[in-house]
Amino acid sequence: MLVVAVTIAPFSRPTMVAEAAVNPAYASIVVDAETGEVLFARYADNRRYPASVTKVMTLYLAFEALAAGRARLDDVITVSPRAASQPPSKLGLAAGQTITLEDAMKATAVRSANDMAVAIAEHIGGSEARFTAQMTLKAQELGMTHTRYVNANGLPDARQLTTARDLAILGRAVMRDYPQYYRFFGIHDWVYNGRTYTNTNGLLRTGGGYDGMKTGLTNASGSNIMASAVRDGKRLITVVLGGQSSASRNAHVAALTDTGFEVVRLRRQGERIEVAQLFYEQRGFGAQPNETPAGDGPIQYAAVTETEDDEGVTAILNGGVAPRPARPEAAAPTPA
Repeated sequence: MLVVAVTIAPFSRPTMVAEAAVNPAYASIVVDAETGEVLFARYADNRRYPASVTKVMTLYLAFEALAAGRARLDDVITVSPRAASQPPSKLGLAAGQTITLEDAMKATAVRSANDMAVAIAEHIGGSEARFTAQMTLKAQELGMTHTRYVNANGLPDARQLTTARDLAILGRAVMRDYPQYYRFFGIHDWVYNGRTYTNTNGLLRTGGGYDGMKTGLTNASGSNIMASAVRDGKRLITVVLGGQSSASRNAHVAALTDTGFEVVRLRRQGERIEVAQLFYEQRGFGAQPNETPAGDGPIQYAAVTETEDDEGVTAILNGGVAPRPARPEAAAPTPA
């Protein structure tokens, strides 16, 4: 295949190195949402922990139930003891309290509420176990060949695995199959019972055309995100897994996405960039000399905590990168 190389002066992007170097949890991919063309991929088929990006599939099945008439947005859900017992992030309703399906979906998308993801699973599937089996079957149906789900919220479980490529497939599926519900992933702020919740996806507040999807964070997964942006009528989906912090992750996503849109712009101007991966590598996204290749071996189990913060939005707006936060030591797996 003939490729016309684009001459570009090399420049430094510290976040490229920071996210990829000596980081066994790292993986990334940039995909054209309409055509499915992979513009850039790095360890995209290596298994990773999805963390709360899991909730995209949880909501996909909720969208499917709504479209099929098996559920309604105004359905009233009674929170079960199991749902109420989920650790943070959570909405915090007690067992026996009620919430509409629509509000539970907003809490899941905006707050990344672990309790509401389980409540949705129980409402749609009858039980979380049955629902997560449906999640895995749906993943296989969509072509997510390396993905398995065992819970609906992404809290740590060594069996729950995915890949950056599989998540990009899921992102495209949401937009293709249920565009009427994609808006849930782009809600900036949501008010419930007098309290305002801000979306965990700080990229939504940075401009640049970002209008959805979902973040995730556990000790084992690192800082994950599936992000989608539209510029000049073209939509790209960028997935970054294993970020060292939400700040460096968001900066890395922005660099990957900006480069993808630069490929789009140059193609529209007549440049023959047939292999976008080479364009990315010319811009410094290739392997670093001190990098340890990330394999498919065991990944250390995480502690049972998951939180999100807004440090990433500060880094993007100010053009800087926040320092890596300290993390607690990993906890031993809970016996099955």
